[in-house]
Amino acid sequence: MSVIGTGYLGTTHAAGMAELGHHVVGLDTDADKVAQLSAGQVPFFEPGLEDLLRRGLESGRLRFTTSYPDVAANADIHFLCVGTPQQAGSDAADLRFVDAATRSLAAELTEPVLVVGKSTVPAGTATRLAHEMREHAPAGGEVDLAWNPEFLREGYAVKDTLRPDRLVFGVTTTHAEQQLRAVYATVIDGGCPVIITDLATAELVKVAANSFLATKISFINAMAEICEVTGADVATLAEALGHDDRIGPRFLKAGLGFGGGCLPKDIRAFMARAEELGVVQAVSFLREVDAINLRRRARMIDLAVEVLGGNVDGKRIGVWGAAFKPDSDDIRDSPALDVASALQSRGADVGVYDPEALNNARKKYPQLDYCSSAIDAARDTDLILHLTEWEEFRIIEPATLDGITRAKRILDGRNALNPDKWRAAGWTYRALGRP
Repeated sequence: MSVIGTGYLGTTHAAGMAELGHHVVGLDTDADKVAQLSAGQVPFFEPGLEDLLRRGLESGRLRFTTSYPDVAANADIHFLCVGTPQQAGSDAADLRFVDAATRSLAAELTEPVLVVGKSTVPAGTATRLAHEMREHAPAGGEVDLAWNPEFLREGYAVKDTLRPDRLVFGVTTTHAEQQLRAVYATVIDGGCPVIITDLATAELVKVAANSFLATKISFINAMAEICEVTGADVATLAEALGHDDRIGPRFLKAGLGFGGGCLPKDIRAFMARAEELGVVQAVSFLREVDAINLRRRARMIDLAVEVLGGNVDGKRIGVWGAAFKPDSDDIRDSPALDVASALQSRGADVGVYDPEALNNARKKYPQLDYCSSAIDAARDTDLILHLTEWEEFRIIEPATLDGITRAKRILDGRNALNPDKWRAAGWTYRALGRP
């Protein structure tokens, strides 16, 4: 099989399929990335993925190329894993990379193949791509197209590939279903549920799932806004709600909100597609979901200003966290860096530390000061902001900062620290949605 596109999704899928015993060729138009992957180096941080990649390379079941003729000649199943970022100046998904990949592949096909989309795309894209690929393929290059959405969680992508909680196959032929069942035979034999559906439903599953998760996160953050004006405690509120098995505790944790390369852009693309289809009212609630999420960042900035007496100019602020979530080096739409950058623009001297994301952060936010450790980031600070929930930060003992900071003030943007412990050590502790 081939995997077209070796970003986060494609690299993980290619290495995972090789681990399952398949012979895989990964394709990317970026020659430097292909060389790096071929050397066993993953160009981003994902726990366990580099070991998986190297095992695949060493087994001979995995290799990488920049050549479409190569993958067309050596694979009869092609997984489409290219990115679908948000369009510049629009909420809609940018499908240029998907379109370019399918056209390039179709032009090289001389035998019947199955093309399997894994990229997150607007509903209706698969049907259009199937028609266009069949038009562009040479004689003999028959194309059967299916959609198999990905549900990877950054930090858990290897597990989610090898032991997914469900497989969704959007197919139009029995043959496509049979081929996909063969690809995932090991996973299915392990008890993974399989949902067989049409192309449009398969396309909708991913964006619907992300929209639900974003809604749940923004719901508890909306409750945090209420808690802040009533004196209630959102952490206790969430605990009480989570015991209801109709609601559950997962994703019901108030804080700085979501970021990354999926939830924000996917809910915006979903709204844009719904508007194109004339049913935007059905998902209009997602605009408030997005707005609540962004308000949490503004509230953290306001809280920092408040704690520092109404003015951050000239104050030293240490920021713990740059990635949008722990166990990742992804800074796309990072709430932590948005807050850090906004405070720096107001005159604060901001030092940032993150266990994995500093290289990416430096490229996008060169104006910030970057530190070598959590202790280094706390040095001579008037305030510490805990903005990414790394275990390294959660286990810090307040006593280790004695004599390091100028003032004992900490804002917990993730509601992950123990307020009693920090307050007992003489710190001013504040968190979103808590007294």
